[in-house]
Amino acid sequence: MRDERLEVSVSFDERRGYIASAPDLRQPVTALSLGGLRRRIEAMMLPAAPLIILHLNRAARLERDRRRLTGRPRRSFAGTPP
Repeated sequence: MRDERLEVSVSFDERRGYIASAPDLRQPVTALSLGGLRRRIEAMMLPAAPLIILHLNRAARLERDRRRLTGRPRRSFAGTPP
């Protein structure tokens, strides 16, 4: 298990996407999705690869929830249609 933790503050801007900032990051990191944001941060932190904890502000939480509700429908159990 990883001992190091990197806590990252995340906000959302309609023009730039998700924006992450932390004292350990040299500059803010931007990505269009939270998964992409996490991957970019992990790539910047190699080879240390700490446990990354994203703290979403209100705008980022609202955008994440909006995407979950309006996005592609999730597959039901065992891949059968809902």
